[in-house]
Amino acid sequence: MSTPLFAVYGASGCGRGVMPLARAQLMRAGVPVERLVFVDDAATAPNVNGQRALRYEEFLQTPASERHAVLAIANSKVREQLALRLAADGVHAWTVSAENVVRMDDVVLGEGAALSPFVTLTSNIRIGRHFHANLYSYVEHDCVIGDFVTFAPGVKCNGNVVIEDHAYVGAGAVIKQGVPGKPLVIGRGAVVGMGAVVTRSVPAGATVVGNPARPMKTKG
Repeated sequence: MSTPLFAVYGASGCGRGVMPLARAQLMRAGVPVERLVFVDDAATAPNVNGQRALRYEEFLQTPASERHAVLAIANSKVREQLALRLAADGVHAWTVSAENVVRMDDVVLGEGAALSPFVTLTSNIRIGRHFHANLYSYVEHDCVIGDFVTFAPGVKCNGNVVIEDHAYVGAGAVIKQGVPGKPLVIGRGAVVGMGAVVTRSVPAGATVVGNPARPMKTKG
């Protein structure tokens, strides 16, 4: 009788950071480590960091009662494309969370999240699908975060903030708290640069840098 098969999709730096968390999570659940693999069509070795690496078609062909995968892909657009592919092939989105992640009251977390060590999600938060929260990031109270949003390490997202789909927030960025009924908004597909201090809303598709954060000047 076959058993579930679990995968970290992507064996690059992001995937190699998620894999130990996935392994520990399954061990706590009593799942044998042999039922956990990397999936990466570009993998150049049969094992990566001691874990078996399969091409996607091999993953689908491996006997299993069901399949689960977390997308360890930094690019949010690629992450969305792969999420659609997995769903079409009957692969379940899998949330991987470090054991020391803190989740407080009334946190709704969408499927397929990857939550690194020392992440904190406080109270009354809504987070969409396939959220990446890297080391030491936090989301404060009354925030709404869309689908395929990425936090690099050390992001500080304070209360009453709305972050729309596909936004990327760079390492060490600080997002100022909004006010009830008038949240600070990071628009769809916006990029907040490393170390930026965001004190006002960011338009969709914009890239902001600096302290205070301002639109990045283009050459030409």
